[in-house]
Amino acid sequence: MSDSDSFIEEVSEEVRRDRLFGLMRRYGWIAVLAVILLVGGASWHEWRKAQDRNRAEALGDAMLAALEADGGPARAAALENVEAAGPGSRAVIDMLAAAEELQEDPKAARERLLRVAEDPDVATIYRQIATLKAVMIPGDDMDAAARRSLLDGLALGGGLTRLLAEEQLAYLDIDQGNDGAAIDRLRNIEGNAEATPGLRRRATQVIVALGGDADPAVEGGGGAEAAAAATGE
Repeated sequence: MSDSDSFIEEVSEEVRRDRLFGLMRRYGWIAVLAVILLVGGASWHEWRKAQDRNRAEALGDAMLAALEADGGPARAAALENVEAAGPGSRAVIDMLAAAEELQEDPKAARERLLRVAEDPDVATIYRQIATLKAVMIPGDDMDAAARRSLLDGLALGGGLTRLLAEEQLAYLDIDQGNDGAAIDRLRNIEGNAEATPGLRRRATQVIVALGGDADPAVEGGGGAEAAAAATGE
């Protein structure tokens, strides 16, 4: 390499270095800002997680403290005073309170559950559970037509809630003397893959008690035992 080529290369290197330093002076703040934002964002995310964890722990502690009150009505009143973090936690608290006041005041328990079921801000699964629990509470303050209307709405859905609603509809059919319709509903529960073993056993027991036969397809999975239990054998 000649002296002139070496000189040109050194000059070019100096020019590139000057350009780089110039760009750093001009735009270096962007890199610094990006680093600050990344570190700040990570710190804020961790702080928010810690806050959510603290709120959840405080809610759990308040609920446990309320459940230590003496007597169902007292526990229900204490739960009602627990500050909820949102519609979901409020729904859970209200369902716990309804369970506590069920023995002393079933009508109030039903009304509390129906308020949860009618709250559009509450997640669907909580509303379905509240509806099912409200319908299952015995008492004359809700007639068979009202129960059936609520259960029909649940039966149009999916999953285990639908099957539990079908089971309650079968019991309503039995109360109204329509054993055939009840057996048909229970047969559908027996053969449904989403039904739990306990639910299938209950369906089989009621079918046998009504004079029907256990489904052979279910007997291998516990239907025979359920049938024997229903007949007292």
